[in-house]
Amino acid sequence: MVHRRYLDRTRYLKGWIGWRPDVPFTGELVTITGQEERRALVKDIRIRPSHLALLPDSRFLLVSGRTFRNEAEGRWTPNAVVFSPSGTPEAEFCVGDDIPALVTDVHGDIWTAYGDEGIYGGHPESGAGLAGWHTQGQRAWAPAGRLPDHPLEGCTAATEGEQVWLVWYSGSSRGGTFLTRITPSTGDVTSYSSPVPGPDGFAVRGNRAVLTRRDHNKRSVALIRAELNGTTWAVTSRRRLRVPGRVVMRCGQGRDGSLWLRTGNTWLRIEA
Repeated sequence: MVHRRYLDRTRYLKGWIGWRPDVPFTGELVTITGQEERRALVKDIRIRPSHLALLPDSRFLLVSGRTFRNEAEGRWTPNAVVFSPSGTPEAEFCVGDDIPALVTDVHGDIWTAYGDEGIYGGHPESGAGLAGWHTQGQRAWAPAGRLPDHPLEGCTAATEGEQVWLVWYSGSSRGGTFLTRITPSTGDVTSYSSPVPGPDGFAVRGNRAVLTRRDHNKRSVALIRAELNGTTWAVTSRRRLRVPGRVVMRCGQGRDGSLWLRTGNTWLRIEA
């Protein structure tokens, strides 16, 4: 949460995503677990965060979706900061450029899917389309030719137990949207054709999944349920869901079978 006095509004974007903080700024992390509410004041934040993710031991991560290369120094500007439970920075590093989707796993590793400006922008890890990172900034995982096509744009991400799912679409003539499941402990990578093109929300539990597609900046989403039949995800139901507020970019993330969808000032939990 960031007080309005730290924010500036762009006239080109509607909704909450049109507000951005003037750096440095102060924010407050509010974590609610059951009936318990915990607050941590975070001072002197020097990036404009696009993503917030929790880490083990009550630590947390802020990531800006963009970075740039300092040509004089030959390095990419850090765009990820790991904070202690009290809100003190512990590490900062770069996790690539143009990040529309990001999630952390149960061990605290970071998983990213990139957009076209990152994939074709010169950053070495972004160029592969998907990546995994340790919380000290070292690359933990790369596709290494195990994807069915070359990614063009990341859509959303989810976790289920030890597994990580990254959703993306390709830019080749055959095209398509894919659900890629990664098991970090074994290195197994499996990709499925998505039953929904370009979803912006995804959660999975066993052989069931829920996916959403927003009507950009409107108060409704397409809600699609699907089941995995062997090697194919098949749609089992579709409906239009009226939601409390506008749904914009980077609003959906799946955690252990629950899709958390931000609609205006409200979080919805949709079970797979």
